[in-house]
Amino acid sequence: MQKAFTLYSLKKRIFAILLVISFIFCALIVRLFVIQIINGKSLQSRATDQWTRDLKIVAPRGNILDSTGSTLAVSYTTYNVYARAREISSPSQTAHALSGILDIDFATLYEKLSKKNVSEVLLKMQIEGETAEEIYNLKLDGIYLAENSNRYYPYGDLLTQVLGFTSIDNVGQSGIEAYYDSYLAGEDGFSYVQSDLQGKEIGGSLRYYISATAGNDLHLNIDSKIQLILENALAQIMDEQKAKSVTGMVLQAKTGKVLTLSSKPSFDLNDVPRDDLDALFENSKLKAITDIYEPGSTFKILTVAAALESGVVTLDDTFYCPGYRVIDGERIKCWKTIGHGTQTLTEAFANSCNCCFMDLALRLGVDRFYQYMEKFGLGQKTGIDASGEGSGMLMAKSLVRNVDLARMGFGHAIALTPIQLLTAVASIVNGGTRINPTIFDYATDIDGNVVKSASVTTKTNIVSQSTSQKVNTLLEFAENKLGKYTFVEGYEVGGKTGTAQKYKETGGIDQGKYISSFIGTYPASDPEYLVFIMVDEPSAGAYYGSIVAAPYGKVVFENLFEYLGEEKQDPNAKVEYISMPNLVGLSLAQAVKVLKENQLFYEIDGEGEFVLDQLPPPQTEIAKGSTIVLIT
Repeated sequence: MQKAFTLYSLKKRIFAILLVISFIFCALIVRLFVIQIINGKSLQSRATDQWTRDLKIVAPRGNILDSTGSTLAVSYTTYNVYARAREISSPSQTAHALSGILDIDFATLYEKLSKKNVSEVLLKMQIEGETAEEIYNLKLDGIYLAENSNRYYPYGDLLTQVLGFTSIDNVGQSGIEAYYDSYLAGEDGFSYVQSDLQGKEIGGSLRYYISATAGNDLHLNIDSKIQLILENALAQIMDEQKAKSVTGMVLQAKTGKVLTLSSKPSFDLNDVPRDDLDALFENSKLKAITDIYEPGSTFKILTVAAALESGVVTLDDTFYCPGYRVIDGERIKCWKTIGHGTQTLTEAFANSCNCCFMDLALRLGVDRFYQYMEKFGLGQKTGIDASGEGSGMLMAKSLVRNVDLARMGFGHAIALTPIQLLTAVASIVNGGTRINPTIFDYATDIDGNVVKSASVTTKTNIVSQSTSQKVNTLLEFAENKLGKYTFVEGYEVGGKTGTAQKYKETGGIDQGKYISSFIGTYPASDPEYLVFIMVDEPSAGAYYGSIVAAPYGKVVFENLFEYLGEEKQDPNAKVEYISMPNLVGLSLAQAVKVLKENQLFYEIDGEGEFVLDQLPPPQTEIAKGSTIVLIT
């Protein structure tokens, strides 16, 4: 009985031992599985980090090119300087050797080279190749060079706001550089070297090199030659009109491709003024996209399109302008306070008569007016590929009174971005098809394969072909009052000017401050190109769009035609020039008579009966059909 009990106990003990051994064996298998399979890569990485030292090789950013293949931004190789203090036998001597070369004071350099508790320290980023070669030839222990990449802009301050710039770490900070950073940035490489427990390089050990992969190249719709034409005109405006800032754009009416876009003042992208952050921010903005403004008379293109499309007006309708309208008990003046008298819609558009456009807005009514504004894209972003786009400001429809609606009709009491306005105008004049503006065209990898193309959106009609043609007729007549082909001699150009007052941030009109603008179309009968000029706070004397914006739009068109090789539609068209007569001291009636005799048009600044001054001054050579400002 005792013996049987003993054998049974022994079996139980053996079974228990086998069970424990099996459990331990299984636990070891599980642990090995976790270490080798699940955590294998992580542990291998940590181990590699302990017995190797690496230097990052910064990937060059992709190039940015214009539509003709010209390079707008390119990367070139620079070098970062690193130090491994544990390998430096004399920090003092090394600091003396490098201080002058790196332009770093001795004390700062010595402190960095003496940090034995740090495996590696960065001394300076992005030194040029000549400086790197000088350091390399010194053969200093513990000093290493790693490839980096810097940005160079061949055209300097051309396309400042469009291209933008990068940080010292090659990260896009503004413009295209920031918006498409994920495409432009490449994949960094590394250079590895084996080291001991103290972080010192093991002599004769293996070295590993993983090369960097360059970023993708971006191809833009921008044409640098047309951009140069535009920027030269903007610089001329800044100089002659003493403006606070000026913005310009050239847009393809049928495709939405942005051919040029610029604001002045600007700066050289190879010398970014980072010491004045406020000025840097202001001069880096794509103001045509970010800033909203009250457009004034250029907005009348939208009002007349909506009125024609809805059938509340025809080209032959007549309007009477006594110089004002009284709406909701408020007197709203036309810019021509003595009135335009009786005129057709075509004449009222050419004369930019506010009274006519108050009538059109009231005929449409609030609901229909807002319906068309929504169709034209107001109060919403265009979706252009640029950061910081504004959506404009529309008064809540429920709050709009007749007096508000009347002001909206001629471009007041409403705010939008230039790109919104130009997109809406392009969509009206191109046959009525809604377009989406784009700066980017496509991106290619290092092998030339297309990796991204501009988004294609579904096209919708916002006005009929008939309305589009009528608006184009109005635009052509507005800028060619002496007959076809007279705004730009021999070419079929249409256009509209605008002048609007500015408002204080605290509310109320900012007296004496204006925004003047011009939108031009070519060819007027079926536009392919739109030119936009906006002058913020001109201070050389004049502020009307017809004086401070339209003449420079004309200059842009003239140079654009020469670049494109466009032949004149009418080679026989001639514009006569005369010497500006002296009108100072004459009564307004006498001055107007002289101007009409000389086939000159006029705008009146003031409500007096006698001419106190005139722009341009007497004896100035001026083309017939030009607009003169009479200051009364």
